[in-house]
Amino acid sequence: MIKLTSKEITLTALFITLGITLPIVFHQMALAGRIFSPMHIPVFLAGIFVSPVSGLIVGLVCPLMSFLLTGMPPPYAVPLMSLELPVYGVSIGILIRVIKFPVLSLLLAMILGRLAFAFGLFIFGLFLSLPYGPEAFVKVSVITGLPGIAIQLILIPLLMEAIQLVKK
Repeated sequence: MIKLTSKEITLTALFITLGITLPIVFHQMALAGRIFSPMHIPVFLAGIFVSPVSGLIVGLVCPLMSFLLTGMPPPYAVPLMSLELPVYGVSIGILIRVIKFPVLSLLLAMILGRLAFAFGLFIFGLFLSLPYGPEAFVKVSVITGLPGIAIQLILIPLLMEAIQLVKK
């Protein structure tokens, strides 16, 4: 059984709160969430700064809680994001501790998360008649999400560096 310390529980709750409020801020500023993916940032940060388990929890909780509290993301995206975001949190939490190169760890985690989303889409496609398949979605989601991917690849390593400087 995995046990979290009170500090880890508190930080996990903080990242869940950020995962719900950051998309609200983006939408208030008329910045499309689908393009900038603001919910992804706290999930990555939880995996990096707390643990892979925290990243998993934040990734699982944020889409559903955000939908219940704000109506975002749209209902069809909640189960898919509930597959994608935990993979981000767990994989970045593991990769950052093993590879130790933030940008490479982020890129690999992003690939794994998008594959989880595509897998979910494939499974849904078996039961629903979707107008496109997982391959088309992955291409479109990567192209549409390029601004968010760029922001994450720049912002997250900068935050990591800033926190390391503060700790010294």
